[in-house]
Amino acid sequence: MNSLQDVSSDIKITEKAAAQIKQIMAENDIPNDYGLRIGVKGGGCSGMTYHLGFDGEQKDGDTIINYEDVKLFVDGKSLFYLTGTELDYSDGLNGKGFIFNNPNANKTCGCGESFGV
Repeated sequence: MNSLQDVSSDIKITEKAAAQIKQIMAENDIPNDYGLRIGVKGGGCSGMTYHLGFDGEQKDGDTIINYEDVKLFVDGKSLFYLTGTELDYSDGLNGKGFIFNNPNANKTCGCGESFGV
């Protein structure tokens, strides 16, 4: 079982998720000073979807979360919906991918890619 690391009062990240982010960066020659931008946007079958992507710079209003050489960028609007969320990574029988365990989501879709608040 992954031990959970509390990197911020806002968002938590598991060791497994941090290791996977580092591996993706290494395999794709993404510079070490880049961060993983996590956020939410309107859409999906439940109203909002999560999005992930690497970004080379902080934007105005971003919250920066650092954990074991992994930097996360979260914009203020997304942080509102992601406060208390745990970012994890699964490589189990149901598929591989990042998982957002979001206590703010009062409904989710079957695929886990969208949520409603």
